[in-house]
Amino acid sequence: MAFPETFVPGYPVWADISNTSAWEDADQQAAYSIYLDQAVDVDGAEFTEVVTAVRDLGVFAYIGVVERSASRGSVYCSLVAIDPSTGVVGVHHKIKPTFGERLLWADGDGAGLRTHEYRGVRLSGLNYWENWMPLARAAMYAAGTEIHVAVWPGAPHLTRDITRFVAREGRVFVVSVGGLYRQEHIPESFPLRDQLADAGPWSYDGGTAIAGPDGRWIVEPVRREETIVLADLDPAMVRAQRQNFDPAGHYARPDVLKLEVTRTRPA
Repeated sequence: MAFPETFVPGYPVWADISNTSAWEDADQQAAYSIYLDQAVDVDGAEFTEVVTAVRDLGVFAYIGVVERSASRGSVYCSLVAIDPSTGVVGVHHKIKPTFGERLLWADGDGAGLRTHEYRGVRLSGLNYWENWMPLARAAMYAAGTEIHVAVWPGAPHLTRDITRFVAREGRVFVVSVGGLYRQEHIPESFPLRDQLADAGPWSYDGGTAIAGPDGRWIVEPVRREETIVLADLDPAMVRAQRQNFDPAGHYARPDVLKLEVTRTRPA
């Protein structure tokens, strides 16, 4: 089960629409303060409720969150992997925030660039434009991913091409999950609400999709519909497609091309 990027408490839709870099702008500062207040402590009591729900459902889950840093003044775009038996097994901090996100999110690290095994299947996940980073994808392939989860704030034009490309390149299933943000989702009291209204009724309109390891659609991008997308995925399809191409296996040349990943988290 997978949820969009920063699903809790939400994507900062104002980052690329309003003047986020305005110096000492009272509304921008107030918006950031609210965002900090709503950020998640992954080890905190509130998120424990999410872990408990995952355990009760008996599913493996990827959940995008805005995670509060140790300084309490910065946040990370984090993708939390939760195993129903053992709880949180991974917290990936987005390596490089994109565009306006850089004014709101701190740079991440490589500690979360790992796969997780569940019921004999290797799972991986990346945030938003990390899925366009060749070496980030290569790190997931080298770790043996079979089902890759790509989380997005939402928009079919963001997921349409890259979902099928990653699936075909890695010979993996790719589950892209996009959010929905409409003007009605913005609280009346939010300081930048009027500026967001100028962008129209939709800030992000979905794009959830699933592609198979042959690059073909299993579920085409779903637009402007709040729904649960379900699919049965057969890992044998991954093995079959790797008969003629395994980017991290028999088609690799580690004597010529090497990938080094620093999987440490700064103290």
